[in-house]
Amino acid sequence: MVFESNIIIKGARVNNLKNINVEIPLNKFIVITGLSGSGKSSLAFDTLYAEGRRRYIESLSVHIRQFFGKINKPEVDFISGLPPVIAINRKVKIHNPRSTVATSIDIYDYLCTLFARIGKIISPKSGNLVRKYQPSDLIDEILQYPNGTLIVLLAQIIPQTFCSMKEQLTILMHEGFSRVEINNEIYYIEKIIESDLLSNNIYLVIDRLIVNNNSQTISRLFDSVETAFFRGNDSCILRFCVDEKFFLKEFSRKFRADGIEFEDPTSLMFNFSNPASACSTCKGFGSILKISEKLIIPDTSLSLFNNAVACWKEDKMSKWKQDFIKKSAQYKFPIYCPYEKLTQKEKKLLWHGKESLCGIDDFFKNIEKKLYKIQYKIFYNHYREKITCPTCDGKRLKSQALYVKIKGKSIADLMAMSIKNIIFFFENLQLSNYDSQIAKQLLIEINLRLQFLNDVGLGYLTLDRFFSTLSSGEMQRVNLAILLSNSLVGSLYILDEPTVGLHSKDIALLIKVLRKLQTLGSTVLVVEHDEKFIRSADYILDMGTGSGIYGGKIIYQGKIDELNMISKSHTIRYLTKKEIIKVPAQRRKCINFIGIKNVRKNNLKGFDVLFPLNIITVVTGVSGSGKSSLVCDEFYENLKQYYDYNKKNINLYGDLCFINSVEFINQDVIERSTRSNPAIYIKIFDEIRKLFAKQPLAKQLHFTSSHFSFNLKGGRCEECKGYGIMTVKMKFMADVILECEYCHGKRFNQNILEVEYQSKNIHDILNMTVDEAIIFFKKQKNNSSIKKIICGLQSLYKLGLGYIKLGQNFATLSLGENQRVKLAYHLTEEKNQSTLFIFDEPTIGLHFYDIKKMILAFNELINQGHTIVIIEHNMNIIKIADHIIDLGPEGGDNGGYLIGIGTPEEIAKNKNSITGKFLREKF
Repeated sequence: MVFESNIIIKGARVNNLKNINVEIPLNKFIVITGLSGSGKSSLAFDTLYAEGRRRYIESLSVHIRQFFGKINKPEVDFISGLPPVIAINRKVKIHNPRSTVATSIDIYDYLCTLFARIGKIISPKSGNLVRKYQPSDLIDEILQYPNGTLIVLLAQIIPQTFCSMKEQLTILMHEGFSRVEINNEIYYIEKIIESDLLSNNIYLVIDRLIVNNNSQTISRLFDSVETAFFRGNDSCILRFCVDEKFFLKEFSRKFRADGIEFEDPTSLMFNFSNPASACSTCKGFGSILKISEKLIIPDTSLSLFNNAVACWKEDKMSKWKQDFIKKSAQYKFPIYCPYEKLTQKEKKLLWHGKESLCGIDDFFKNIEKKLYKIQYKIFYNHYREKITCPTCDGKRLKSQALYVKIKGKSIADLMAMSIKNIIFFFENLQLSNYDSQIAKQLLIEINLRLQFLNDVGLGYLTLDRFFSTLSSGEMQRVNLAILLSNSLVGSLYILDEPTVGLHSKDIALLIKVLRKLQTLGSTVLVVEHDEKFIRSADYILDMGTGSGIYGGKIIYQGKIDELNMISKSHTIRYLTKKEIIKVPAQRRKCINFIGIKNVRKNNLKGFDVLFPLNIITVVTGVSGSGKSSLVCDEFYENLKQYYDYNKKNINLYGDLCFINSVEFINQDVIERSTRSNPAIYIKIFDEIRKLFAKQPLAKQLHFTSSHFSFNLKGGRCEECKGYGIMTVKMKFMADVILECEYCHGKRFNQNILEVEYQSKNIHDILNMTVDEAIIFFKKQKNNSSIKKIICGLQSLYKLGLGYIKLGQNFATLSLGENQRVKLAYHLTEEKNQSTLFIFDEPTIGLHFYDIKKMILAFNELINQGHTIVIIEHNMNIIKIADHIIDLGPEGGDNGGYLIGIGTPEEIAKNKNSITGKFLREKF
């Protein structure tokens, strides 16, 4: 196929790529697919993006390049036709803890300017509009009264420290003023000076006149009003008579009302990152760290004597407990009584102490004095938790900023609204002609960005949502909205599975958004497994045929309607329906449940729900419908408290005795360091080291199992400290990474490498793939170590990870591979007792072929007597579930309802379920 212009890649060898040549058409919507670990990210990010980034940085001056990290050239012979590259992946680093959805897409800056320009100050006392008056405003006010109305202009005399009130009045009299007002009565100044009527509330009479709309009166008013403002510290009082009744009105050239002086609104006033405008208590974070009662006393069923106070358990701190027990006897404190049964008076004594009796508060005050020592700082932080700031109530700004409102909403009120609701607010915002002209361009920019966020399926988010709390999929879609708002053209956008965390109903909308990027004149390259994405592409690149060392090749490239029907590609066989994930012939039944009552976390609407035991339960619903709030924040946290701390919870009920523990496997990737590898993570490396320590040569040289670790002195190569590589700093150029010339990348010293087990040294074992290691160890004499090793290796093999090496660096594994290594760890654990496993979207980064293997692993856990609860959007997992809990109907405020429970077939028939609509397509 010939295109007008292509990106041409020749000899790509990054990671597992097999020296491939490929042409990628420009200005198209392209999807790279294939099995997990087949080389998709290596081609898209480690080759194309890495080269695009390198070229951009190399175009900068030497001085600027020194501030960038190392810039390694990807292993590729030739790349041409490469436009500017922008990558949006899921590995987003958050550097500013104050970052929110609004600040990330620049909406907040526009909102700050909008409130500074058209915001109105509302008095918190009276609820009235506060404005500052110019002389012309006051004259317009006066001229509204009927002709003949008597008015008096007054200015309060401000007491001075350098002279008495009598002296002030004398000076004013010499300046030409003759009258003052005290207690609504007018007096001559000379009489007041001689009398006892002096007080701090004396008003200077500036002028008295009759309203008359002629030029002389207006000219006189201008002079009098200016004088009144000058004498009254920018404030003056108008007394007027209507129907023989006197009224008072105060006017100010500053924002003053109800005894409060308000600040003049500026953009800086609303910036919670600025110390001058941020809440002084929380410093603009919206929350503070405070000593937590539940962390200090995790188990309220214990007494003080039985270590209810956790911070007094340690040997060094136990003297505080002993001292309290000894001195509290005089107050008859019940040291054997459970904490939950103590009276309020007794709890107060325990916390606050009395006279010479030191309580918990005194203990932490003593700790605070020693925070310069790191051990005390760690100890102190262990017993603190985040709470909403009591001063600003989580709004992060000083009160002055919150008095400024647009149509009754402060900037904090808007930030707390969902994106959909804010769009509705601005669509119905009615402004005066003057304010409309000021706000026109600001509203265009704000509405544009809000609409982009809504278009990528994030309408349920609130603008004040911390960026660090977003899922990886949500972060990626926010970044996509940022790019849409920038409207760049002629670029190459590379996205890493943008459908992560996205419900099927929003995928078509996301494709439409990406198509919009393409129509602007850019190329969109997406690494994706979703069938809808693949079928909607102009061009697909299928990587394979296998994973790891068995992948790294281009199996198919071309249009979706030109697929090779006899291909061995699992992707093509899946698209042509030759391979499918079958619906189970029979669903498992269960009569045992664990229930949780009145769930109200975040947007959950206070319902009761039952989780069946010993089967697979999938919790479904659109993005933001409350799945994580239900499963992670409510169900898991309550179970953890119950099983880990034996803490009873009134919200939990049912067959709790049938489960002995709970495990949560979330989306967090395994810690990626150059020392981490699968053998260490699944705990078989310890057994391998034991085998080498038992060899005759090892015993002769007095080597223990610790000598066969590249993390410890004695066995590792001391030149490279067990890394296997040497990094040479080149200052203005990229660091040069070389193989260690002493151990040649083997990490161990020569004495350790001479010890062999069945003709293999420790490096040879770590360099084996899982498949090779299984064959090798099955040939050995069976013992406890061999059994544990084979068990761990088989758990990796069952999950389709037979191609990875035992000592392979985690940094080279894909996200899907990391997820499966975590699952393999739990499969290898010898759990004799029933465990409830909770998985948070385990299909992230997985091809449907890998999902089939994961389902087999789930079934193995169920057959061992465990229970599985999964939060998931993937229909291939949902359709094989035994039980579904469906939330919705929408996200955010419109979510949090229990839409349906039952088998997938029952949910598919539920007309109120959005999940059911897409589930019907799978049957």
